[in-house]
Amino acid sequence: MLVHLRAAGVSLLLTATDDRLPHVLHWGRDLGDGLDADAAAELVRAWAPPRAGAQVDEPVPVPVLPGQAEAWLGTPGVAGHRDGLAWSPSFVVRSSSLDVAQAGGTVRVQAADEDAGLDLELVVELTPQGVVRTRATLTNAGAGTYTLDALQPALPVPAHAAEIVDLAGRWGKERTPQRHTFTVGTHVREGRRGRTGADATLVLVAAEPGTDFRRGEAWGVHVAWSGNHRTQAELMPDGTRLLGGGELLLPGEVRLAPGQAYTSPWLYGTYGDGLDALAGRFHALLRARPHHPRTPRPVTLNVWEAVYFDHSLPRLRELADLAASVGVERFVVDDGWFRGRRDDTAGLGDWYVDEDVWPDGLRALAEHVHGLGMQLGLWFEPEMVNPDSDLARAHPEWVLQVPGRTPPLVRHQQVLDVARPQVAAYLRERVVSLVRELGLDYVKWDHNRDLVEAGGASGAAGVHAQTAAVYALLDAIRADCPGLEIESCSSGGARVDLGILERADRVWASDCIDARERHEIQRWTAQLLPPELVGSHVGAARAHTTGRVLALSFRASTALLGSFGIEWDLAAASDDERAELAAWVALYRSERALLHTGVVVRDEVPSAGLWVHGVVAPDRARALYALVQRERPATWPPGRVRLPGLDPDALYEVAPHGPYAPHSTWDRPAWWSAPVRLTGHVLATVGVAAPAVEVDHAVLLTTTRVAGAGQSAGRHPVVPAS
Repeated sequence: MLVHLRAAGVSLLLTATDDRLPHVLHWGRDLGDGLDADAAAELVRAWAPPRAGAQVDEPVPVPVLPGQAEAWLGTPGVAGHRDGLAWSPSFVVRSSSLDVAQAGGTVRVQAADEDAGLDLELVVELTPQGVVRTRATLTNAGAGTYTLDALQPALPVPAHAAEIVDLAGRWGKERTPQRHTFTVGTHVREGRRGRTGADATLVLVAAEPGTDFRRGEAWGVHVAWSGNHRTQAELMPDGTRLLGGGELLLPGEVRLAPGQAYTSPWLYGTYGDGLDALAGRFHALLRARPHHPRTPRPVTLNVWEAVYFDHSLPRLRELADLAASVGVERFVVDDGWFRGRRDDTAGLGDWYVDEDVWPDGLRALAEHVHGLGMQLGLWFEPEMVNPDSDLARAHPEWVLQVPGRTPPLVRHQQVLDVARPQVAAYLRERVVSLVRELGLDYVKWDHNRDLVEAGGASGAAGVHAQTAAVYALLDAIRADCPGLEIESCSSGGARVDLGILERADRVWASDCIDARERHEIQRWTAQLLPPELVGSHVGAARAHTTGRVLALSFRASTALLGSFGIEWDLAAASDDERAELAAWVALYRSERALLHTGVVVRDEVPSAGLWVHGVVAPDRARALYALVQRERPATWPPGRVRLPGLDPDALYEVAPHGPYAPHSTWDRPAWWSAPVRLTGHVLATVGVAAPAVEVDHAVLLTTTRVAGAGQSAGRHPVVPAS
C-alpha cells in the first residue's frame, strides 16, 4: 500500500506492508505527480537501507507509532502494561480508510493486539496548508486494567536535518532560541510544570545546518497540549532520525478500565524551506479555523501597570476617559477587583466584587466604559486560590495535593482541583454570572504558578485530569457566553500552545513589555502563532520588569507587530506623549488588516546588529517592515537591508512609514525623502540602504506595488520614482 498526500508544496508518502502500522516513506518537499503502484515499489526499493552489521536480519520500517515489535529500540510510541504484562504491543491492522481532499487528506487505521487486549486507531492527516498532524486512540479491549505510560507518535526526518533548533526561556524572557548539532541519542524537552511553561520549546525543529528564516530545509513538531508534555528528537546508530512527542503522563495517571480509551494530543508537524516557511504553515492552518478571530483585533488598554491593586471608580473612570481619547477600543480591569484583594496574598478564589472598594459594584464602571464606545474586559485566575480566602477556608479539600501534605506556595497561592465537578461548577457560575451582569466582552484568564505534587481527589496524580477539566470549563463558559473573547495568560507566556488556542482568542506572550525583550519574544513566538493571536502592549517609558528606559516610538512599533494594546498610566503621561500614542494607535488601526492577515517574514543583518520583521499582504500588493536596531555594531552605517517576501517580478515603491523619523537628516538614506521604485527581486536580493538609527530604535517602511507596471518574466529593471 502506498498513499501519497499532497498539499501546498508538501508531500506525505505513507506505506504499509504485512498488515503492519503505516510508516512515513517521505515527508517534505512535494514529489510531484506519477507515484502509482509501480512507482511505489521502486521507491521502496530505492530507499531501503542496506543491512549493516549487528542489526536484525529483516529490517522493519519504523512506523508512526514505533515499538519493539518492529525492532525499534528507541523511545516507544506506546508504553504501558497489565501488571507487568502486555508491555510490548504488536498491532495488526484490521482496516484502513483514506479520505483524499483536493489538497491533503486523512489516513485512518484501525488495528489491534488481541493478545494484549488493545485496540488502536491511528490518524495521520495532511492539511490543505501542508501541515501534518497525527494522533492515536488506545482502547482497553481486554479484561482488567491497562496502565498507560505514554502514547507518542513520531515522524521521520532525513539525514541532512543535522541541526536542532528549539526554544528555552523563563518568566519575563520567554522564547529564547538555542541551536546545536543533532547528535546520536535523544534530545528530550519535557514539561512537568502542569502547564506549557515559559521554558517550553514551542516548536522543536530539525534542519539543515545553517538554516535561517529565509533558507534551509527544516522540519518541526509541536504537541498541542497545555499540561505536562514531552517532545524529542532522536537519532539512532542506524541513522534513523525521528521527531516525536505527546502528553507526559505521571505514574498511574491514566489507568484504562475495560472499554475505556485514551486519545493522545495532536502532534503537529510542519515543513518549509527556511524557518519562515515552516512557521507560515502554522499561521495558515490557524487562520483557516472556523473559530479564528475574524473581527479587527481591538486596541486594548489593561490597567495593571497603571494602578496595580489600587482600584477606585474615579481612578478607573479617568483612565477609561484617557483611553478612549487615544483610540482604545477595549478596556480591561486587571487583578484587584474582588473580595479581599489588596495585594497578591489574599482573596484569590473569592470571585465576588469587593464591596469595600466597589460599594456600588462594577456596573457603574461597566456602563461608563461601554458608554465611551469601548468593550470591557475583566481579569480572573480561576484555577488558583489563596489560602487566605473564604473559598480555601470553606473547602480546603479542593486544593490539588498529595494526601497528608500541602504543596509549597507559589505567589501565596495553591491550585484548585478543577476536575472535581463542584469546583468546575463554582467557577463556571462565577465567571458566567459576572460576564452577564456586567456585559463583559473579554476575559483575561490567568494561571500564575506551576503545578507541584498535583494530586487529585483520589490521591493519584492529577495533571492530566486537571488539563482536560480546564478545557471542558473553558468550552462550557464559551457555550454559555456566545461572543465572549478569552485571553490565555500564564505568568505571561507560560501557556502558549495549540491546545489552549482551541479555547482562547489570543495569548499574552510575556509579562515583560520592555520593547527590547519583547522583540525577541515575539520574533520567536511567531514560529507557531500569527501576530493577531499575540498580545503586545505599549508600556511606560521605564519598563516595569527591567527598568530599561526606551523611546515611545520603539515601544509602540514593537506593539504594532502583534495584537496592539497599552499598559501604561496615561494620567502620568504628558500631553505630547498621549498625542504621539494616539498617532500610533491610529496607525495600528489603519494597518491591522494587513498585519493580521499577511505573511510574516523575518531576516537580519548580523554585521549591523539589525533585525527585520515584515508582514506581506497575501496578494503581495503591499508590505510593512520594521527595521530594528538591536546592537551597536563595529562598522557604521548599517549598509543595505533586504526586504523579503515580495513578488519578484512586480515593481514596488519603497517609502518610510509611521510617526517615527530618524533624529536628523544625516541619519536618513536618500530614499527617505524621495521614494524609490525597485522590483521585488531586487528588494529581496540586494535591498535598500538602512537608516542609521541608534540602538533600541526601530523605523517602519512600506513597499507598495505600482499599479500598471508590467514586468517581463525574468527581468528586474530599476525604475526611478517620478
